Amino acid sequence: MTSQAVAVTGVGLVTPAGIGARATWEGMQGATSYAAPDALLAGLPVDFSCAVPDWEPDRVLGRMLSRRLDSPAQMAVLAAREALADAGLSSSGWDPHRVGVIIGAGTASFQQLHDVYGKILTGRHELVSPMALPRSLPSAPVCAVALDLGAQGMSFAPSAACASGAVAIGLALQLLRAGSLDVVLAGGAESGRSAISAACFSQMGALSTRHRDPSGASRPFDADRDGFVLGEGAGVLVLESLEHARARQAHVHSYLAGYGSSTDAHHVTAPHPEGRGLRQALHEALVDASWTAADVDHINAHGTATRLNDHIEARVLSDVFPRVPPVTAPKGALGHAMGASGAIEAALTVLTLRHQTIPPTANLDRPDPALASLDIVTKSPRPARLHKAISTSVAFGGHNAALAFHSATKESDIEMRI
Repeated sequence: MTSQAVAVTGVGLVTPAGIGARATWEGMQGATSYAAPDALLAGLPVDFSCAVPDWEPDRVLGRMLSRRLDSPAQMAVLAAREALADAGLSSSGWDPHRVGVIIGAGTASFQQLHDVYGKILTGRHELVSPMALPRSLPSAPVCAVALDLGAQGMSFAPSAACASGAVAIGLALQLLRAGSLDVVLAGGAESGRSAISAACFSQMGALSTRHRDPSGASRPFDADRDGFVLGEGAGVLVLESLEHARARQAHVHSYLAGYGSSTDAHHVTAPHPEGRGLRQALHEALVDASWTAADVDHINAHGTATRLNDHIEARVLSDVFPRVPPVTAPKGALGHAMGASGAIEAALTVLTLRHQTIPPTANLDRPDPALASLDIVTKSPRPARLHKAISTSVAFGGHNAALAFHSATKESDIEMRI
């Protein structure tokens, strides 16, 4: 274990597979997609999405708080509360000035903006809520979490498109290493379920158009993939310096050992044709963690199910890793939660190491022959001896991020369990 690692002591999740880390983890084991027709998108070129099930914010957060927040902030607060409880932390037991919150988001709340524009364009501006502006800001989730938990240290909302959640976790690692904070709640929260998102991505040709088979629409690395499915959710990790975690004898889920990030500087939406940026991010994460490529036991891939992105990501993984370790792609089940996706997938990577089981990729029925070098877990979970894992994120604007986690269990203990 490198001295520069930080401890992951809490996990919180709100996803289309379930509300809570346990529900999400269990929901990921069946290679099932959670895509279905979506009333919010009715009449649009693509009218289905992956939505959080049974979402009743008034019930779980209370009517007063839920009405002040839009759905990404609501989900962030719930995920943060779960992560904090999982870590065994409370505001009564910490120095609030040493606790930070970093929650990434790729965009403002498009659904909130859509509702406001609708009122203005129809001459009903007096019906616009005075809370509409603070509810729609990209920083709304991080503000809501800090207020809810009383965290008074550094807080901000990094925006790196669909890599935002992963970047937030990487920045938290750097701040903890620097000694700027003792505890950081880091992750991402966003919803792609809006008419604006659906219309824009449809015009770009980025969304799957399997209207007759929504549950089969998101197909990472499959030969028949035709685009991603809009999703939503929040993922929050509690990260602590080793000194702080040890001082309170915290239970550690895993360690965040490395972070790499880069920019393609190639195109506003398309990845570099040789995956230059993702390759650099992976290299930086490995160096940062003091690993070699041969050390990695598992990869949680970005895997959007678009033709170009999956092809380039597979090529990079094949080039970087002499023996590509088992891969999973959660977006087959969960859809694409935009800026939250990197955080959700980082949390799933932590749970994969904890359970020593790789969840399967949904809808991978006919692997693309051009991507045959990848060992993609599909159909059913795969128990494995897992010590070190990497989660990748790629985004519009050429943003790339890679997070390197290693198990809190000794390798010898892992071998005995498997």
